[in-house]
Amino acid sequence: MTRRAQVRAFLERQVVQRAIILVIIVNAVTIGCETSTYLMRHIGGVLVTIDHIALAIFTVEIAARLYANGRSFFKDPWNWFDAVIVIVSLIPASGPTSILRALRILRALRLISAVPSMRRVVHALLAAVPGMASIMGLLVLLIYIAAVISTKLFGEIMPERFDELPRSLFTLFQIMTGDDWGNVAQEVMDHKPWAWLFFIAYILMSTFVALNLFIAVVVNAMNDAEASPAEAETQEELRAVREELAALTAKLDVLVTRELTTSGASARTSEGSG
Repeated sequence: MTRRAQVRAFLERQVVQRAIILVIIVNAVTIGCETSTYLMRHIGGVLVTIDHIALAIFTVEIAARLYANGRSFFKDPWNWFDAVIVIVSLIPASGPTSILRALRILRALRLISAVPSMRRVVHALLAAVPGMASIMGLLVLLIYIAAVISTKLFGEIMPERFDELPRSLFTLFQIMTGDDWGNVAQEVMDHKPWAWLFFIAYILMSTFVALNLFIAVVVNAMNDAEASPAEAETQEELRAVREELAALTAKLDVLVTRELTTSGASARTSEGSG
């Protein structure tokens, strides 16, 4: 086995992968702790040291993966994802780049690439983008039509909510999320009692139909997502076990049949002798 193969096998060990996940979690917690003035005053040095150690581990891991996989390292988008996060963390966070210090928490996103089930979710979401884009277009069209109607009908009654199209769009987006829509509708209904028809129809179409379509598209994409390599390997092992059990059952049936035939023949021979 070559040196690269040995490094690749080492990185693919479950213990190593779990250790990387643990480092990611610990580093995410320590970065969160750095936002506390109290903790920084008492254990700030320890938190900074842990952060530097975690960054060193991530850097060594990326370098080892690059060495083990060679050019094929760049064929996997998740390798690019991990490498960019680590490179951003290595840029000195001082002066014009001080904002990058706040971006260190992006290291927590490496959990997505480290945990296979999270990768499946991301793949499913990406696969659902075309369907979600169509639903988003439908939702935008619905909100735009409702905003034009509400501006015409309620602009004079509630100018602080519906005086112009941009304000009406924001108000209807707020209503779609379920935020304070009852008070808005009640204020309009104080002047136009029939306005409940507009708000009920809009909420039914935007919240209960369009938004639930998003969920339907994502769930469908999750169902269509391919199984992870580990799950595929498990399914293959189960299939092999079923085939072996079927073969053993067939052999057992043959043996039982043969034994019954032999016993029947022996019994007939004994009767003939008698």
